[in-house]
This record gives sequence, structure tokens and C-alpha cells, in this order.
Amino acid sequence: MTEVHNFGLDIITCHAWNKDRTEVAVCPNSNQVHVYKRSSAGWKQTEVLEAHDMNVMCLDWAPKTNRIVTCGADKNAYVWNQDDKGKWIPAWVVLRMTRAAVCVKWSPLENKFAVGSGDRMISVSYFVSENNWWLSKHIKRPIRSTVTAIDWHPDNKVLVAGSSDYKVRVFGAYVKDMEDAPGSGPWGATSTLGTLLAEFPNSTNGGGWVHSVVFSPCGNKICWVAHNSSICVADATKGNAVMRLYTEHLPFLSCVWVGPNSIIAAGHSCMPMLYSLDANGQLHFVSKLDNSQKKEEAGISAMRKFQSLDRQARTENNDRALASIHQNTINCVRRVSNSEFSTSGLDGQLVVWDLKALENSMSGLKIV
Repeated sequence: MTEVHNFGLDIITCHAWNKDRTEVAVCPNSNQVHVYKRSSAGWKQTEVLEAHDMNVMCLDWAPKTNRIVTCGADKNAYVWNQDDKGKWIPAWVVLRMTRAAVCVKWSPLENKFAVGSGDRMISVSYFVSENNWWLSKHIKRPIRSTVTAIDWHPDNKVLVAGSSDYKVRVFGAYVKDMEDAPGSGPWGATSTLGTLLAEFPNSTNGGGWVHSVVFSPCGNKICWVAHNSSICVADATKGNAVMRLYTEHLPFLSCVWVGPNSIIAAGHSCMPMLYSLDANGQLHFVSKLDNSQKKEEAGISAMRKFQSLDRQARTENNDRALASIHQNTINCVRRVSNSEFSTSGLDGQLVVWDLKALENSMSGLKIV
């Protein structure tokens, strides 16, 4: 079953869920973040988080510690904690950036988070209890342009970043001030923050800037999507081999793993697409996951058609809806549970997709 939620917003630029999916935080393309709580009567807005001076670019909700981190075009980030009365209180993050903070992601243990920026760097932030703020350490080299996407390895000490210099890079993200030294993992050994473990060009012939990048559940693979309508997977267990697929669809803006070998990607085509790795490690398209049907065009009399052609040099059409649930670009895809994922976009809708229901309703569809 597909759930479609509408909060009365024109645009949702990003969203994030709490642990049990009873609350959701969304950004309506402004300097605010709206928090909604589910009730028997529907969604009710419980609070508006307002600390940024400019648009919020990204947010993430830590499910275990119940903290929200936001970053914005004002070059700032805030960590929001609830007090005893349920009021969200912001804590300052010392980012030390001179350009917009573009993307943010909590680490798996939720003891630190990473922020990518237009400053050509990544800020790894951790809490300093003595000063009651979040301090940051920077990863700068060899990044040559805006960091547009970021994700953490399951071991909590490695991260991957995509940027508008057409590169995907894997870095060591070990912070010696607050955690034990890491061992050697599938992407190599890291002893210091910022160690470059792997670098992948998005394309062998130029390519496009990277919109989204994410580790697989096991951490051995990385998937990314880019502006040249490509989807790529790199596998650390196969010598960092890269599988590239140039699609016929409009560029994807977000992707997420929904199984060991299954990936959901969505973007300017306004509907989620399923891609899969086969037994040989080859990446291929499986299916569009939106089986909505375009409404039949309402009957228009010959007189009205001629009148429209005469006045406006076009045929009048009462039905301009897309043949999909989303009516505009999908810019955020989130994994909700083992069997669900959610999408939000420029049409102001938030949609929750049930993978098991999709498998039952679409013949030949299999999530692996």
C-alpha cells in the first residue's frame, strides 16, 4: 500500500523520520523545519524549528538519540535536542565554513555527523561536553568543488562523499579525540582523519556532478547517481571495480539501498526506479515502481477545441497531470524500514512506498 501525505506545502526540499515513524521533519524550501506528529486524525504540526538565517539545505534525524541536525545556506549547522517538555532546543555547531553547508548525515553510532559544503571540504563534528557545543575537524584535500552528497560506512569510521568535480571519494573519518583507533576494513586501513581510501571518477568521458551517494548495508559497495543520468556501483571486494549504467531517464537526485543488491533511485522523472545487481555483479534496470495510470482525458467538445486553437493557438486540455503520484521532481529518498521507503519532492508531497505490496501488485518484481 502506498501512503500519500500532503502537509499543505508547495515544496518539500528534504525530510527525515524519527525512530518509530510517528514523527517527520520536513523543510518547506525556507529557513524553517516543520515537525509533524501522526495522530488518529492525521498529521499535526507540533513545532517549527527556526534558527537558520537562510534556507535549510539538508537535515537528518538520529533515531536512537532522538536528535535532529540541520545545515543551511547561512554556513551554519544546528543540533536540536528535546527538553523535558518536548521543546526542541538548538545547540551550536562550530563549522568554520565560508560557504553554504549543503548536506549532512549522522554516523551510525550517532556520536558524530558529517557536513559537506561549498567550501570544498567536509566537516566531521563531535560533541564537546565542556563547552556544550559541537566541534568540527575538516577534510579538504583533494576535494576540488562543492561536496553535494555524503554517507557513512556501517563501521562509523569511514565516509563517502560525492561532489560537483565529478568525483566520488572514500575517506577515513576516525576522530582520535573521542573514539578508539580503527582496524583495516574493506576500503583499506585508516589511521588519521581525511585519509583518502578510494577515488572514483563519475565517468570515463567527463560525466556530471554527483547528486547522491550511499553505502550498501554491508558497507562493501557504494552506489551513486549523477547529473549525466547515470547510476554507478563500486565494489570494494572486487578491487574497487565500478559498474556504470547510463540510463534513458532524466537525471536522478537521490538513491538508497533497499536490499543487498537492490537500489531505488529517483529524480527529475518524478517516480522511483528499481535497479539491481545480478549474480555476475552487473547493474541493470528492473522496473518503475509507480504503477499509477494517467486519467483519461475529459471530453472536450469540437467547439471548445476550435475556440482554444483560434484564441491561443493550442488545444485545450483539462488534464495536465503526470502519470505518476509525484507531480514534480523527487529530490529526497529515505529508507523507512526493511520493507518501506519514502520520497518527497517539489510538488509538496511525501509518499511512503511499501515494497512488499509493490512486489505483490507488479508481476515479475523482486527485491533482492
